[in-house]
Amino acid sequence: MDSPPSEGESSTSQGESSPSRTVSRSSMMESIRSYGLSRLAGIKIDTDELRRRLLMPQYLRLAMLDSITKKDTDGSDQHFPSSGSADVPCPESPMIVFINPRSGGRNGPVLKERLQKLISEEQVLDLEDVKPHEFVRYGLACIEKWANYGDFCAKEIRQNIRIVVAGGDGTVGWVLGCLGELNQNGREPVPPVAIIPLGTGNDLSRSFGWGGSYPFTWKSGIKRTLHRASVGPVSNLDSWHVVVQVPGGEVADPPHSLKAAEECSLDKTLEIEGDLPDKVNFYEGVFYNYFSIGMDAKVAYGFHHFRNEKPHLAQGPLANKIIYSGYSCSQGWFLTTCTSDPSLRGLKNILRMHVKKVNSTEWERIPVPKSVRAVVALNLHNYGSGRNPWGNLKPKYLEKRGFVEARSDDGLLEIFGLKEGWHASFVMTELISAKHITQAASIRMELRGGEWKEAFMQMDGEPWKQPICNDYSTFVEINRVPFQSVMVNGE
Repeated sequence: MDSPPSEGESSTSQGESSPSRTVSRSSMMESIRSYGLSRLAGIKIDTDELRRRLLMPQYLRLAMLDSITKKDTDGSDQHFPSSGSADVPCPESPMIVFINPRSGGRNGPVLKERLQKLISEEQVLDLEDVKPHEFVRYGLACIEKWANYGDFCAKEIRQNIRIVVAGGDGTVGWVLGCLGELNQNGREPVPPVAIIPLGTGNDLSRSFGWGGSYPFTWKSGIKRTLHRASVGPVSNLDSWHVVVQVPGGEVADPPHSLKAAEECSLDKTLEIEGDLPDKVNFYEGVFYNYFSIGMDAKVAYGFHHFRNEKPHLAQGPLANKIIYSGYSCSQGWFLTTCTSDPSLRGLKNILRMHVKKVNSTEWERIPVPKSVRAVVALNLHNYGSGRNPWGNLKPKYLEKRGFVEARSDDGLLEIFGLKEGWHASFVMTELISAKHITQAASIRMELRGGEWKEAFMQMDGEPWKQPICNDYSTFVEINRVPFQSVMVNGE
């Protein structure tokens, strides 16, 4: 709803300080509490014992790395002992770490060095040198090969291996997407993923108990992180497949998360009204946190272009947030220019939306509120660096609206709207709720230009400018991926 949650919609009233608001008041306490290290502060973690539990035998480490380098699972046979490996000790919780050295400002390379000393150089993979799909197709496949040949240690490692990703949400999503190949090819189990948060927003990290920032000043922090990653329970995470159908001649400028596709079909049970062009272009991708369209994506688009053009001015989370706030003020998000036609301010003028609700196979038309300038489909509880715009809604309100309690593995997206910058600001400070629109298991958005020549979209923080026209519609369809990702819970 659009008013303060005084009628019982939210479980936290205005007069109380919510946990997330209390945490945000102290950056030091956030580093301790949100990262979850306070529970382990009194626990001494022995370095040798930790390394014994994580370190893979040398012959398997070298074989795995050799297979990745040669891009050939048969190119590492020389590393296997001729006498077998029955007497080789197997680690209890073998671990592979992917690190994005560009994340975390100047601390990325320092963290990489610490990780390599604690585990091994072969088990800490620099994403500038080794891509996640190369690990899946060659490194992990090498271990699987020798497990199938009867190597006991390889079999145990393949069964128990865990992944740690040191980077931002985009890096985590990249790794999760590559691990999804294992489900598609029947190569279970899929290794669960833990996170070392090095990005700006880190909403995936927050959602699974790894906090919003990594405490680089804690010398023992990395040991505690690896310990939690090795023993933490696992939970599931939905992911969402996006198909964008663009009229021929209108080519999108897709981000890394959206790839051109030969052909992707939209759901035939929802008939397309009006004429279709002779040719269409398709793009597809996957998101884990959110998809949005409208003004928030336009602000993000401007920020990303500024950061790419002047990277020296955006060298850390604080600087990024200041620049982002500046773009919010300059893009008409707070004040619509006087020359702008009022009829062009809301998404209602260009957007028609259908959804499939919970336990339903029928498409239903959902009106877009007139005042809404950004529509967000949210999968996690965290959005925009730890905010919860959907809110913790009370059972009575859920029943009244036909909603269910939001979870990251419920097969549903929470769809809400933001009006203008002032409304978004109050929502992000949790003074009011977002404009609740609906919950959906599938979404189709149809955009027809009118006076608009382009729309701005983003997936998990990667924005793009999508050309639209008046003659033919652009379609965006979102459906849940059949297989869930597996996450290590750090709480």
